[in-house]
Amino acid sequence: MFNKPNFVKSGLYSALFLSGLLQAQDTVETSALIVAAAQQSTAIADEPAAKSSEKPAPKKHKQAARAVDLAKPISIEEVALPQAEKIEASKAEPVSKKQKPITVAKPEKLEAVVEDKEYTAKQQLIAEPEAVAVTSNSSKKVKAAIAVQAPSSGNDEKNTAEKNVVEASNEAVNKIIPSIESALNTAKQQQAALDEPLVILDTEIPPATATRLAWTPDQSFKGIAIPTPVLVVNGAKPGPVVCLTAAIHGDELNGIEIVRRVLYNLKPEKLTGTVIGVPIVNLQGFHRNSRYLADRRDLNRYFPGNPAGSSASRLAYSFFNEVISHCDALVDLHTGSFYRTNLPQLRANTKNPKVLALAKQFGATVIVHGKGAPGTLRWAAVQAGIPAVTLEAGESMRLQVAAVEHGVKGIETLLEQKEMLHSLKFWKTTEAIYEQTLWVRADQGGILFTRVSEGDRVKAGDVLGVVTDPITNASSEIIAPFKGRVIGLALNQVVMPGFATFHLGVEAANLIKPELIDEYNGVNPVPDTESVDETITELEDFN
Repeated sequence: MFNKPNFVKSGLYSALFLSGLLQAQDTVETSALIVAAAQQSTAIADEPAAKSSEKPAPKKHKQAARAVDLAKPISIEEVALPQAEKIEASKAEPVSKKQKPITVAKPEKLEAVVEDKEYTAKQQLIAEPEAVAVTSNSSKKVKAAIAVQAPSSGNDEKNTAEKNVVEASNEAVNKIIPSIESALNTAKQQQAALDEPLVILDTEIPPATATRLAWTPDQSFKGIAIPTPVLVVNGAKPGPVVCLTAAIHGDELNGIEIVRRVLYNLKPEKLTGTVIGVPIVNLQGFHRNSRYLADRRDLNRYFPGNPAGSSASRLAYSFFNEVISHCDALVDLHTGSFYRTNLPQLRANTKNPKVLALAKQFGATVIVHGKGAPGTLRWAAVQAGIPAVTLEAGESMRLQVAAVEHGVKGIETLLEQKEMLHSLKFWKTTEAIYEQTLWVRADQGGILFTRVSEGDRVKAGDVLGVVTDPITNASSEIIAPFKGRVIGLALNQVVMPGFATFHLGVEAANLIKPELIDEYNGVNPVPDTESVDETITELEDFN
């Protein structure tokens, strides 16, 4: 006769799993529970179920690295990293490059990081009634492990009924095979992430570690090359890799301070994932207080670069492949340029679902649609499959506290939304998305006096500013041609006719016909609507 108790147990587990009522704490535990139950349902009265005598291999636990307390974000001194020999994972395979002494914020104390039971991978056995190890490399083995045999008996009617039930159970079990395989693959990937350390710039970064590396372009003069600092905070738990870049234009300072504050405020032992920050990408321009490289080229027009191209193209290629290629998401920090200032805003290709999702995770920050000009870092990253946005805040040549604080809070909100850290300071609200933008230009030369500020909402006919001729005293008003919001403007200065003075954002509910904006800007109409929108957005991007 058929062993009913075991069979009923199998059907009960399968039904509970499919209905969603049976939930295990770990995907591997869930898979083991279903397979164990199904295996026991194969028992027949004449052939008792065989108990597994195999024991799972003991799990190797990775020793956590020492914590680095970055309590003082202003002081930067040398702090020794934990020795490589103290990490068990390093014994299996030597690191590609010996870890150098690191430079981080001066710590108040160094303390050991205790092993976190929440993220240490464990293989727990099912205690019902005996542990059954789950090992499967193919769907064929999974099917063989959970196949249920039909009973044999002299009672044809009873056996037929039981056989029908068994077949129904088999069919239900076969349906969950993909879920079991997916659970096993997920567990395997999670374990691989725990076992494999982060390696960037030929250096292994252990978990729960904050360090400073250096990127040195190959085409620099070896004797006088100045390495570019790359700050890395690798969390105690595996997760996304978020990259922050600033000062691709050497005269844009707000982004440098944003990166510094974000990186030195992170505690690696409390972080999930990794944050990589490059405060000054364009050291050549930064040292000269210039937007450009030494050869007057704009580095943000040469990504992803070419190893056999111009100096700017080679720099771009080296940086993109040695640093950016490690990123799961990118935030490129900029300011207004040429004596203009920007309301804190995100430039993002809102037609790309992954990019739009990334932009919305910043909270209360204006989003401006745009694919990005070819050659920009943001554009190249998206082309490579890395969601990327440009965060604009403030003006060049100056440090503005309000813009810096907005940028820091936006990035902390992003990390919170990605479940990389837990912060009480993040934004829960969101801002508007502007599908179109328009630069309003001066019709007369003279001295510009603005009448509005960043963030002001204006309607058609409002006075945005006045331009006065210092010789004749003749004045002309700059009038808003459409309803919108001031997302950028020129500082008070001497302007020439045609100078772009006020940048207006237009929400989706107030979209303007592309041909009207084309006529206003003096550009030829483009048949493709999306191309027209892109032309409007990037017409005077200044980045």
